[in-house]
Amino acid sequence: MPRHVIRYNVEGTPAWGVQFGTSIAPLGVTAACTGQLLNNHWDRIWSISESEATLPRERVQLLAPVTTDQQFICQGVNYRSHVEDSGLDLADFPFNTIFTKAPSCITAADAPVVRPRHVQLLDYEIELGLVMRRQLPAGTVVDPNDLGAWLAGVTIVNDLSARDVQLPQGQFYKGKSYRGFGPVGPVLVLLTPQEWQRWPELHMRLTVNGKTRQQAYCREMIHAPAATLTELADVHEINAGDLIATGTPTGCAAQAPGRLTMFILKHLVSEAAKWRLFARRGLSNPAYLRPGDRLSLTIRTDDGAIDLGEQSTLITSDGPIGAQHAS
Repeated sequence: MPRHVIRYNVEGTPAWGVQFGTSIAPLGVTAACTGQLLNNHWDRIWSISESEATLPRERVQLLAPVTTDQQFICQGVNYRSHVEDSGLDLADFPFNTIFTKAPSCITAADAPVVRPRHVQLLDYEIELGLVMRRQLPAGTVVDPNDLGAWLAGVTIVNDLSARDVQLPQGQFYKGKSYRGFGPVGPVLVLLTPQEWQRWPELHMRLTVNGKTRQQAYCREMIHAPAATLTELADVHEINAGDLIATGTPTGCAAQAPGRLTMFILKHLVSEAAKWRLFARRGLSNPAYLRPGDRLSLTIRTDDGAIDLGEQSTLITSDGPIGAQHAS
């Protein structure tokens, strides 16, 4: 059975527990970050029993189960449907697109997110988050049947993006890293080796104001977890608790124009004019997020055996650009 690790606030102090239904079993351990929890208290997490779940979930303030001192690594264009949405040709992207978000953007699954005052084209991306179990040494080749040796569990990630910053400026990091642009959780679901084999069955769904915008199975990934871990092992250090967001399927607000329009923009319009048109077109697109919009994100197997819970995020306005969120 999966273990649902939860991080929460008790009188101003972050604490860790395991959630059983609507109650929490406090772990009673000290861990400043997700990596420390997984490195030092793995056995405690798996040995705690439901009879110790004495704390009602509704009495605590939720925090993100991945702390802001862990790496936040992302995969781009990792679903064929999203490649097509972006007006790209899959044949032109045989490689795994990797970028990062600032860990400081991580926020709780139920925390409101302030749309920065200068951002008009705020977009959403539901993604399966992978959380590392241990350090990944250089040169490691990860077998698809041995994910549990390297990965601790999975969680829900919303890769919020300011498209009017990301695309015209060509800055993924800047456009995706404003504070609050990385809701994570509500729980970190630890899986057994057998359960890891079911990751392709995980069904992602994102709604805005009750209407479905994104829906796909994780099996539709182009670059699967084992291949991505193997590639990252050759690039830089990956440690316990680090988060890898594995890409999003079709259904984002940002959509590429038709092929004829793309040709005209590429060959007959200046770069400056192209992005002015992009911004003008985006302002008339009701799919972009506006203050008052409520997002709901779920990831689970269809039989409910693996359930990552539900994110519920309210988009707000009028806060300062650097507004703080629970993390």
